[in-house]
Amino acid sequence: MKGSIVEKIDFKKKLKELYQPPHKEFSIVKVPDMLFAMIDGEGPPAGENFTRSVQWLYSSIYPIKFMSKKRMGKDFVMAPLEGLWWADDMDDFINDNRDKWKWRLMIVLPEWTDEELFEEGVAKGQKKMGERPDSLRMEMFEEGLSVQIMHIGPFANEAPVIARMHHEFIPENGFVENGYHHEIYLNDARRTAPEKLKTVLRQPVRAK
Repeated sequence: MKGSIVEKIDFKKKLKELYQPPHKEFSIVKVPDMLFAMIDGEGPPAGENFTRSVQWLYSSIYPIKFMSKKRMGKDFVMAPLEGLWWADDMDDFINDNRDKWKWRLMIVLPEWTDEELFEEGVAKGQKKMGERPDSLRMEMFEEGLSVQIMHIGPFANEAPVIARMHHEFIPENGFVENGYHHEIYLNDARRTAPEKLKTVLRQPVRAK
């Protein structure tokens, strides 16, 4: 493909409404069905299991990026890490019992990614990471109608914003929760000052 024009997609720009919401007020969006690389786990964020799962995602997706560019003349900006969060007993969230937290880490893939290309990426990731996690997969994610806001600042300061979303905005607008709490991490916490962190906080909803 040398010398040819390479098509490049940037999800944060293409889907600006989803990845760059206002930070002063909640917004309602309709999230389209999207293709993701996913991996499931449990335990504290930034714990060993969490960190290794993040590494697995990137180790599998970067080869897809390079193969897409070489074979198809299609490229993409690596999308931000996203996470769904829940617990079997929601009191574990309230009490900050992080060992009981469950999560699904996800990164958007371009629509041209087929199963063969994904498996090639995973195989290349295995050379670096070792045995493949059972839950690592490519899957369409259907989220639909959602409430979201941009949170700027430390992760530890999210709780009051999430509380306002769930206890004020969602019921006051005639909605109920309809899925897992969803976070999108727009910058790298290892390289960004806590007060400058940007995280999209999203909650799927449905009408009462």
